[in-house]
Amino acid sequence: MFSGIVEEMATIVAIEHEQENIHFTLTCSFTSELGIDQSISHNGVCLTVVRLDGDRYTVTAMRETLVRSNLGLLQVGDHINVERSMIMNGRLDGHIVQGHVDETAKCVGIKDAEGSTYYTFEYPFSKAMAARGYFTVDKGSVTVNGVSLTVCEPTENTFTVAIIPYTKANTNFKYIKVGTVVNIEFDILGKYIARLHAIAE
Repeated sequence: MFSGIVEEMATIVAIEHEQENIHFTLTCSFTSELGIDQSISHNGVCLTVVRLDGDRYTVTAMRETLVRSNLGLLQVGDHINVERSMIMNGRLDGHIVQGHVDETAKCVGIKDAEGSTYYTFEYPFSKAMAARGYFTVDKGSVTVNGVSLTVCEPTENTFTVAIIPYTKANTNFKYIKVGTVVNIEFDILGKYIARLHAIAE
């Protein structure tokens, strides 16, 4: 379980394909604190540490993860937002993030807001998926590349988020441009409410 408060950006130093899996080797400042089997959010995707080697660690993404996320598009040298799992006696500064990416979205607009920046993302709309809670609401929560954000101006298949300068400087939002594919996780509370509504009908 995560909060969507990114700790830093890790750098991909190696990518290895093994059948339908991909092994990503990364480096970051807290590698020495990691252990085998530890869960870390990578661009919002919960992945397990499978190997440690000095200042490097390796995680594995399976086919289902690659289909639903942007991990298969990554290259050596790319920067990934990383967050270790929550400590349950700490503050929840973002919102409840499972690390289970629902789908990808594409950046379709970037607008300067005299200091902050507005990013608009578009995702494939499905009425069936929306009925299961895969949608955004005004002032609701959404996770983009592992970053907990507040939605504004949602439509059927788009939403906008406002990024303060600190977040832009310390996450890979600094590299997002129109056309960039990002990972999104819709709010788990909305999914539960949608499920309860479906059962009650």
